[in-house]
Amino acid sequence: MNREITVQIMGAGAIGSLFGGLIRLAGFKVHFVARGKQLEALKKDGLILTGLLEGHLKVDASNNPENADITIVAVKAYDTENAARILSKIDPGIVFTIQNGIGNVEILSKYLDRVVGGVTTYGANLVAPGVVNFAGKGIVYAGDDGYISDDAKVVAEVLRRAGFNCEVVDDISFRIWSKAIVNAAINPLTAICRVRNGKIVEVEELWGVAKAIVEEGVRVLKKMGLPEADFVGMVREVALKTSENRSSMLQDIENGKRTEIEFINGAIVRRAKEFGLEAPTNELLVNLVKGVEKAYGIG
Repeated sequence: MNREITVQIMGAGAIGSLFGGLIRLAGFKVHFVARGKQLEALKKDGLILTGLLEGHLKVDASNNPENADITIVAVKAYDTENAARILSKIDPGIVFTIQNGIGNVEILSKYLDRVVGGVTTYGANLVAPGVVNFAGKGIVYAGDDGYISDDAKVVAEVLRRAGFNCEVVDDISFRIWSKAIVNAAINPLTAICRVRNGKIVEVEELWGVAKAIVEEGVRVLKKMGLPEADFVGMVREVALKTSENRSSMLQDIENGKRTEIEFINGAIVRRAKEFGLEAPTNELLVNLVKGVEKAYGIG
């Protein structure tokens, strides 16, 4: 593959910067799109990687996207529409989303032609502006529904060259929903209770709520005709594997930032209503997290 291929990171926060950093280390040209203190740090001091891989990279960063062969979208789900509008004014090439939540592929596809769905279980934390901790290896799924596009294959090849464990799939909606259900059980509970992921399994009362969240999500998946899986087992496995991690939603609350609750538990609630189902546990958590945001003046 031609190393002259250009990759752009739209939303160079924790996970975006990790992807951009590893791709840059593999020899590809990478443009980081960031804002605020993160942008200032990237421009002044470059990107510092810690954790599973340590490095200090000089990077090309700005607050505006450029033409690219591949644009990896890693903005928060509530910023997807704005990002899509901005990207539609240039040639972003293949647009690959690694965002959390439901609906990002659909929003991007309203404005852009070459959208590839994606989901990742790699872990990254923003230690300080410009400093990203590579917290955990995982997998990246890239693909479509019902077929595998050439664009998905190109994305996967670049990621594999950068050392990522990447699989091309023809059931990306199932993969995205699977992660969303796991996130729905872990993220809001850790954010509300201010605990690390492992407590979801360790504390009996929290585990009972987590299972109720999952059960409501599974009922939605069945109505959608997506495959069944042991989602309770998945939540247990993820919570234990990342037991010392602070979820992204907890970090958002602690840092005074808006959460993605509407695109995770909120998506389950909305889809349940479309099918005439109820999702009271998920709805309660949406209200609680939004209540925390308002109580702390977040948003």
